[in-house]
Amino acid sequence: MTDLSYRKKWSELKKNIKHEDLVRLSRQIAYSFLDLYLKDCHYEEDFIDLLCEMMTFSTNPQLNNPGTQSLFEIIIERLCDDFESLQTETYNRVMTQVISFCRTIPEGSKLNNRLEQFGIRSDDEMLARINRIRLNKNRLADKGVIKKILILSRVTIGADVAITSIIIQRLAELYPDTEIVLIGNSKLKEIYGANFNIKIEEILYSRKGGLMPRLSSWHRVLEIIDQESSSVYGDDIVLIDPDSRLSQLGVLPLIPENNYFFFDSRSDTSFNKKMSMVELTNNWLDNITGARGFKYPKIWVPDEYLRVSKYFFNKLRIHGAKNIIVANFGVGGNLRKSVGENLEKKLLITLLQKPNTVILLDKGFGDQETSYINSLIAEIDKEGYLTRHTTFGSNIKDLINWGVIGIESRIGEIAALIAISGEFIGYDSACQHISAALGTPCLTIFAGSNNMRFIRRWSAHGQNKCSIVHVDTLSDPRAVEVDDIITRIMQLRK
Repeated sequence: MTDLSYRKKWSELKKNIKHEDLVRLSRQIAYSFLDLYLKDCHYEEDFIDLLCEMMTFSTNPQLNNPGTQSLFEIIIERLCDDFESLQTETYNRVMTQVISFCRTIPEGSKLNNRLEQFGIRSDDEMLARINRIRLNKNRLADKGVIKKILILSRVTIGADVAITSIIIQRLAELYPDTEIVLIGNSKLKEIYGANFNIKIEEILYSRKGGLMPRLSSWHRVLEIIDQESSSVYGDDIVLIDPDSRLSQLGVLPLIPENNYFFFDSRSDTSFNKKMSMVELTNNWLDNITGARGFKYPKIWVPDEYLRVSKYFFNKLRIHGAKNIIVANFGVGGNLRKSVGENLEKKLLITLLQKPNTVILLDKGFGDQETSYINSLIAEIDKEGYLTRHTTFGSNIKDLINWGVIGIESRIGEIAALIAISGEFIGYDSACQHISAALGTPCLTIFAGSNNMRFIRRWSAHGQNKCSIVHVDTLSDPRAVEVDDIITRIMQLRK
């Protein structure tokens, strides 16, 4: 199907708008873009323009969201997960085209004005800037006095643990008298709240939201930068961008380039091919600071969460529990990372073969995940095992010393449970990185990707044992043999 036929379908669809038709057409366009790109790197600009129109045509966000989800989930995430320079350059081109489109519509007037203030008036100027910063040789060691360091959140908790926490530790050690300001989601207070040397400036960025709301978060970041810059001289403040969604992975400007330090985390240069994201971050910090060092991920869980967790674990142990495991089968909405209920059910039953084992099963985030975990626990109950349901901090009148307890918790609360537990098991998610940061042995079931560099980059990396079981859910149906997967999991736990 050609771009003209898609345009015709789009024109017809606007006459009689149906949500399911928007979803179908936007996905067809996104996948067609990839079809042409994968074959011979052909870049079809009109497909991106069509998606831009579909992302911004209505005042109803629900009608704009299908186009946004297709762009980000089908095109952008796949380009960003490959860790190859060509895909990184294509991402920059896609996002530049999207931003350039948005600055021409009425809702994008503020976006356009701010870009012009940075001297960016065309696609070429925007692309030239991102190419410069990827090659930027700025060194903190050359800056002299630094009174304030601004750090952008990576937006996802797992990446903030694996990357941002290392940046915080290394720079706090090198610049003990410098104020560190972290710009990110309020959830960061749940995992960094006990570090009183960090100032957290809150900002909302919805990974599931529409295009314009995602881009509008940039304005809030600029406001925070202006506010924090007002108390220091221009050269006394620097900004660390760890390839953040808040800057759309560096495409949107934030601060003068000589004060800007961009971590090109999607690089495929020869020296880092075997590195995890933890090792890569430390290597980059060596380069920009001129000081060699190494830090593992770390989180600073507030004491109130830890006190509740310790009290709960003590009660379980007094009641007879000897082996307490925290498990999480959430995948952040990315169903490709899940192997499925058959594995999860059988894994829980296998873990329960050891007497006096209690599994604390996190109910995840949102009604859909909670409902799913409740149904999974019901299946375990039918198999004759004791089960309970609770909320973090609530009392369970009838405790068990052998079985599954479904627990509703926030990210800081589940972190506190992992901190006290003997082991964490789950899919590739924030919890594996939290476990590694806390020194709790973790085992990750890594599905949804066959890209070896992606798996190596994003596997948990900590001071204690971090293992993975890779499941090829994409190309090899034989790999999804539940008994074989569980055998591999149990072998790694020995």
